Amino acid sequence: MVAQHFAHVDTWVFDLDNTLYHPSAGLFAQMDVRFAAYVMRITGLDQTRALRLAHDYWLSHGSTLAGLMAEHHIDPDEFLADVHDIDIAHLTHDPALSAAIAGLQGRKIVYTNGSENHAKRVLAARGLTRHFDAVYGVEHANYRPKPSAEAFAAIFTRDGITPTKAAMFEDEARNLAVPHDVGMCTVHVHESPETAPHIHHGAPDLAAFLSQLAR
Repeated sequence: MVAQHFAHVDTWVFDLDNTLYHPSAGLFAQMDVRFAAYVMRITGLDQTRALRLAHDYWLSHGSTLAGLMAEHHIDPDEFLADVHDIDIAHLTHDPALSAAIAGLQGRKIVYTNGSENHAKRVLAARGLTRHFDAVYGVEHANYRPKPSAEAFAAIFTRDGITPTKAAMFEDEARNLAVPHDVGMCTVHVHESPETAPHIHHGAPDLAAFLSQLAR
């Protein structure tokens, strides 16, 4: 019955990290180390305080990058290249997820707060590249991160998305508030999906959820 709620959707927007692969892959554990090292170099803080500052910037600015740009005027491209220089060799193809995405009718895009290059590497490692019509990183939103309304507007305008005919899949519940407000169908991809007014559906298993939507 869930498919009826998506009958109007012609554009499918997917977050990348911890959405198109399971969090147990541990990519953020690697990135956290690089976040801390970068912040340590910029600020002179020790690792513990650098990690705390990186998290504080994520809370207050939407991303560590946005905080570093605002407070320390860093080069965003240098930062993105540095923190995404991680090992993804352990990521594997996911035939079930691949088939489920292939079954969706309409345009399919990836929109991440990471970089386009990082997204493309991960998609290739997961065997999902061929399913997506476009890949957008934070650089395509002028380095403004989700959950900023301006960031979503930049990407949706760039891609020509009509929000009332689109669905958004995200592991970060807070990143679904703006999509909800502009009329998108929202799906929280998480082992324990949150229940909130801005979340229409929960997907503990993305492949299983999407397999219900093929038409």
